[in-house]
Amino acid sequence: MSGPIKVAVVDDSAVVRQVLGQRLGQARDVQVLFTAADPLLARQRMATASPDVIVLDVEMPKMDGITFLRQIMAERPTPVVICSTLTTQGAATTLDALAAGAVSFVTKPTLGLKEFLQEGAEELLRHIRAAAIARPRGRAPSRPRAEAAAPGPTASPAATPAAAAVRAMAETSERIVAIGTSTGGTQALETVLLALPRMCPAIAVVQHMPEKFTELFAQRLDQICEMEVREAANNDRLIPGRVLIAPGGRHLRVRRSGAYWHAEVFDAPAVNRHRPSVDVLFRSVAECAGANALGVIMTGMGDDGARGMKRMHEAGAHCIAQDEATSVVFGMPMEAIKLGAVDEVMALERIAPSILRHAASRDLKTARSA
Repeated sequence: MSGPIKVAVVDDSAVVRQVLGQRLGQARDVQVLFTAADPLLARQRMATASPDVIVLDVEMPKMDGITFLRQIMAERPTPVVICSTLTTQGAATTLDALAAGAVSFVTKPTLGLKEFLQEGAEELLRHIRAAAIARPRGRAPSRPRAEAAAPGPTASPAATPAAAAVRAMAETSERIVAIGTSTGGTQALETVLLALPRMCPAIAVVQHMPEKFTELFAQRLDQICEMEVREAANNDRLIPGRVLIAPGGRHLRVRRSGAYWHAEVFDAPAVNRHRPSVDVLFRSVAECAGANALGVIMTGMGDDGARGMKRMHEAGAHCIAQDEATSVVFGMPMEAIKLGAVDEVMALERIAPSILRHAASRDLKTARSA
């Protein structure tokens, strides 16, 4: 991108508009194009001024931020960073925004807002810079579980590779899949998990999110996916048909006890500026699962997970990276590819079939040699 990043701030709080306008304007690579108190005013300004990134509140008068976001994604997709409150209701609304196409989000407190905005400007700038190179993907509403499970009129499950994979995987519980993702990851994870059948290898996921968000995110996925999806708790079993998502603010690693996989959820300092960290999960899977594991690194900014995936690769795990064309932000997959930690690079829509094919081929190989 040539020239500064042109940013629009849309928030009904005069304090937010004033402080963010001043703080963002101090960055050499950012130009505050305009601020607006509501989406209707923002639409008027966007008729003559095109921002590169929009910083958007979600609870505003006249038109809520989600409606505005959906209009943007339908008419002129633009990277959007949500600025929402760290509350249960705020978390639910933010997840709606991410599902509608927002690139990422930052949380703001209900008290001490001005001080937070002054001190947290660098974090917001980091999100804005990542959003400026992002490829936002608008999204249709997710299908409910029953509809997602119903085959189309021409589908023949017994004749498909995925169905064969399900039959093979029903014979073993030794395989485990570790997935790491960040910016753009909520949509990416939904795409992958919706395409997987109920009988699928156990999956452990780190999606960069703060507290309050991960539990709601897991609940939403559980409502629409064939697999069981839940926020990980300490000593949870990782079994076929179950997805465990690392809780916000805590790390997740996998341990093996006899023939079983268990989740270990624990407090520790941030790794690569993140808690939970993808590297923490991937390193644990490399140590306890080795070649019995499949690693997937998807859209996200930064390099969290790259070194952990290298460890998985060296331990014999098959490792997949999402490609640049379908990543909202190609940072994390790109860093893993640079380290030589990846066996395959593929489009988002190919990841779920690849998980099934690879798990089935490994299971069949094990069955033949037994």
